[in-house]
Amino acid sequence: MATQESGRRGTGTSPGRRAVLGAAVLGAGAAAMGAPGVARAGERHGHGHGGHRDLPVPTVVAHRGASGYRPEHTIGSYQLALDMGAHVIEQDVVPTKDGHLVCRHENDITGTTDVAAHPEFAGRKTTKTVDGVKLTGWFTEDFTLAELKTLRAKERIPGTRQHNTLYDGRWQVPTLEEVFRWAEKEGRRRGKRVWLHIETKHPTYFRKLGLGLEEPLAKLLRRYDRHHRNSPNFLQSFEPSSIQRLHKLVGAPGVVLLSSASSRPWDFVEAGDPRTVADLVTPKGLSWIASYAKGIGPTLDLVIPKGPDGKLQKPTTLVRDAHAKGLLLHPYTMRNENTFLPADFKKGTDPNAYGDAFGAFKAYFATGIDGIFSDNPDTALLAAADFAGH
Repeated sequence: MATQESGRRGTGTSPGRRAVLGAAVLGAGAAAMGAPGVARAGERHGHGHGGHRDLPVPTVVAHRGASGYRPEHTIGSYQLALDMGAHVIEQDVVPTKDGHLVCRHENDITGTTDVAAHPEFAGRKTTKTVDGVKLTGWFTEDFTLAELKTLRAKERIPGTRQHNTLYDGRWQVPTLEEVFRWAEKEGRRRGKRVWLHIETKHPTYFRKLGLGLEEPLAKLLRRYDRHHRNSPNFLQSFEPSSIQRLHKLVGAPGVVLLSSASSRPWDFVEAGDPRTVADLVTPKGLSWIASYAKGIGPTLDLVIPKGPDGKLQKPTTLVRDAHAKGLLLHPYTMRNENTFLPADFKKGTDPNAYGDAFGAFKAYFATGIDGIFSDNPDTALLAAADFAGH
């Protein structure tokens, strides 16, 4: 997912009390009470059964938590997303040297922790090739959990989200088990289940290191009774074989993430499978995905491509084709800043100022997607309520 790290953030971008309360009331609250404004997936597709099909539609997935407002993949980011009313909260998982699953978007923790400021770990800095990309930095698989817990999380794109740097150093890197415990506690407090969207990162790479992700993830899911078909979590990966493996281990619904049309999943590269994402979004490819998964998470450009000018063009048939195979669609990722928005919805010249995010949400929701990943859950919830009530 693209990011930009230069420039100062525009004014008026932090979530005010009115926005937070409005999102909670118009978003999750309206859905939970069955009020007008947010439909449910079961109603749209006509076959709710107490599980993921009964989530509100459009479903708002908090991308790495409320990462537009707090450093990503911290308990603080997850808590704010839940308090805002997000329907589902995302975790990316990578392993430590001693096999614990921790929540980081990447195993390279150079940009998301203060590891560079720890002289005791200076010798851990190294260069690795991860999924064909050469990277220099510090990596979770070179740290025990105890060592990783001495680090503190920080904002990944401080140039774009200067406000978030206020919270640098407040939180540790959470383990997935800590997130499960947090979700249990919040679920009891709120009287309803806390939904999670858990992604295995670089599973083929880690399996080669003897740190396979799927088995320890399945073990944790069973320990916390989140392994059933109707459990309140999705399991997602850019590598279809990881979802296939999880499908054999647990009943929780799987989602295959899909990058650009010309790309190939890394497990396909390793296995010599010539198929690209373009092959997977055909009816034949979607049928194959539906044999072991419940949904897809395409990049937004697969739903509505952009032209050479950066503006949105005509939607593809992906939503219709995926729904025909019984698959949910949770595309990624909406962010409020100009730098991340289609050209039609940019406002002004500051790339870090907010653009017309509501206009962009409306365009994407109009395609019939079941949900969307967003760094700004409050904005997404208000947009979802607007759209469902139109």
